[in-house]
Amino acid sequence: MTRMRAMPRLMIAGLCGGAGKTIACAGLLLLLRRAGVEVRAFKKGPDYIDPAWLAWASAHPARDLDTWLMGPEGARASFMRHGIGDGINLIEGNRGLFDGFDAEGTHSCGVLAKTLAAPVLLVLDATKMTRTAAALVLGCQKMDAGVALRGVILNNVNGRRHEQILRAAIESTCSIPVVGVLSRAAVNPLPERNLGLTPPQEHDGMHRLEQHLLKLVDGRIDIEAVLSIARSAPPLELRAEEKPPLPDAGGIRIGYVKDSAFNFYYPENIEELERAGAEVIPVSSLHNAALPANLHALYIGGGFPETHAGQLAANLSFLESLRHASRSGMPIYAECGGMMLLASGLIWNGVRHSMAGVFPMDVEVFDRPQGHGYTELRVETRNPFFPLGAVLRGHEFHYSRLIASSAPPETACAVLRGVGCGSGRDYLVTRNTMAGYTHLHAVATPQWVAGMVNAAQEFRLAGSLLRV
Repeated sequence: MTRMRAMPRLMIAGLCGGAGKTIACAGLLLLLRRAGVEVRAFKKGPDYIDPAWLAWASAHPARDLDTWLMGPEGARASFMRHGIGDGINLIEGNRGLFDGFDAEGTHSCGVLAKTLAAPVLLVLDATKMTRTAAALVLGCQKMDAGVALRGVILNNVNGRRHEQILRAAIESTCSIPVVGVLSRAAVNPLPERNLGLTPPQEHDGMHRLEQHLLKLVDGRIDIEAVLSIARSAPPLELRAEEKPPLPDAGGIRIGYVKDSAFNFYYPENIEELERAGAEVIPVSSLHNAALPANLHALYIGGGFPETHAGQLAANLSFLESLRHASRSGMPIYAECGGMMLLASGLIWNGVRHSMAGVFPMDVEVFDRPQGHGYTELRVETRNPFFPLGAVLRGHEFHYSRLIASSAPPETACAVLRGVGCGSGRDYLVTRNTMAGYTHLHAVATPQWVAGMVNAAQEFRLAGSLLRV
């Protein structure tokens, strides 16, 4: 007998990046919570910063859903696992509604919306347009009738008359309602910088920001209409989910560097380590004098080390503990910003800051992206975490690149798609330390958790044998 589950849901999509999706989503989540509605948030990924804002606004971890990384069934299973039946599940899109992997829009927001049978609200930046807005909405309706476009949220509306013309044009031409009208804000409540929005971890006065967002959306979004659209989503079939078996991590202690400089972590990566039985311990690169004692492995995610470079360089004892851990053979896995921390130096705005020196090269931050998009790697040389021949799917978004040194370090992977560390390679390796520009998601790449746990177990066993 087929079992079905009601999961009220909707996707907030746009015509392009920067349309106002995150402000609309965060504001809507705050409004729903204030109204007593339970909410969960998701992001059409891969992404770290927008989910951090959604997590703050929803008061729950926000999950990335990506049909290229996870496959359609993997994305659907993650949504079913983390979504709720009594409340509203909100999915923020990325880029434009039909922008995907290729000209056909493979793996786009529209594909994810169809995968989840999720109604869509379109956020439309109405700057300097009136009836043309209806043409844009109508084009989205005609582009793919399988995408259930059910309403519009207008952004950057310049006064009452502008709103009236926009609303009349869209509702008469497209036969769907305008459910929200956001006025042009004098100041962007969510400031941007090189990688997108500034993360919430670097904001002061979050209560003031919450009030600012609520003021921006209060009375400007029809909550009852939004709830009605979300509840119109059909029930989803409950399917058996098979999670890959994990090695036993009982007794293993894995540290991860978590602070305002390093905060790019998928919740699932930490949760999967814990599901294996590992004790996962947060460590601050800014405030801890050294790594905790008795760690069996270390995970350093991405973030913004460049904006904290002076403070990182000044924490000499912590940098020394990183060098010592690497030289002792502790397994260390680092992504993007984590690799920058392990470099000899970090150059930003013409100033060089000394880092841990695990790898003998500098990393320089530039004004333009040096790598952006999905990555695909093939493991070609021995390393602490992945078997030879494994193919890893991930993503990269970095404004930095390696500065050539006289003795470039070894690399483990050939880049099949993307940029990586350059010259068609990614993931630097020295001893049991491995660092690259590719970010991996534990659900999409289960080999990552197995690799972390197995490397930690081997290091633990080696330490035990030395003490005998």
